[in-house]
Amino acid sequence: MEGLIIAGTNNTFTVECDDELTRNCTIKGKVLKSDKQFYNPLAPGDRVTVEPDPINEHKGQVLGVLERKNTFLRWNVKGRCPQLLACNLDYLILVCTPDEPPFRPRFIDRALAQAEHQGITPIIVCNKWDLAEEMQTDGREEEFDAIDRRLTIWSDLDYRVLRISAKTGEGMTEFAQLLENHLSAFVGQSGVGKSSLINVMDNSCVLKTGSLSKKYGKGSHTTTKGTLIHLTLNETLFEGVRGLKADIIDTPGIRRFVLDDVEADDVAMYFKEFEPFIGKCKFGLGCKHHTEPGCAVLEAVQNGSITQERYDSWVRISEEIRTGS
Repeated sequence: MEGLIIAGTNNTFTVECDDELTRNCTIKGKVLKSDKQFYNPLAPGDRVTVEPDPINEHKGQVLGVLERKNTFLRWNVKGRCPQLLACNLDYLILVCTPDEPPFRPRFIDRALAQAEHQGITPIIVCNKWDLAEEMQTDGREEEFDAIDRRLTIWSDLDYRVLRISAKTGEGMTEFAQLLENHLSAFVGQSGVGKSSLINVMDNSCVLKTGSLSKKYGKGSHTTTKGTLIHLTLNETLFEGVRGLKADIIDTPGIRRFVLDDVEADDVAMYFKEFEPFIGKCKFGLGCKHHTEPGCAVLEAVQNGSITQERYDSWVRISEEIRTGS
């Protein structure tokens, strides 16, 4: 029979099978046929074929993985191979905050580039927007303006950007309506409030939420493994309508996101505003877009078609891939 991967660690996976039983399954032979070696062979959202255990109906073996619509992954530096985070997504929800933990736009730019590479629709969600509003009254207007500008830059690139707050409820109705009847993965640093957002959208969920390190302003890993959660959306977000559903993959907090299967010279292809200028430089596809005369990308930066912020981000990400640091 077939089943849906809900979660897994090492070689044991929780599989929601088509006979409505949930089984703890191991991989038969421990190796799945693949043209790529992954840090983990399966991820939440995968559809698999399962052989039930003839003795224990709550156990089984995974025989194979069905063709994937898409995968979202990152390069696992420690394991030196790609790590699957979620599969078969409708949306990739990139969660950030204006503060606590600090706003990290290059984290989002990396994840956006990976999403473009994988052909997944990303949505940028800035949670804790109540903290951004406090910045304007706490003498941090310049910091607020820089954050708001970066969110606007992404919005101007036709990425959907939501400014919301799990604490105050601001924007939560729009967010929940967007997720209804879709499978979405939440990706972000530790402490950005992924679990808090889920708790607000389904008040029957009680996911553990963590506090921030006072010294570093970083969150602890309250979600230790990716898990697919079936939400029954809170009726208060839908004018009392009950029974609406959404599926969420809650991924562990990521402190460092490294692109997978993208060469340094190809990063520009996944910055959507760069694409119209690639190949139109004086030196064609051999242009590095740094100091070359007749570079169409540099001219686009100068005339504002590409923002300085995104250009600087592209330089940093490309250099990290090139040097491996």
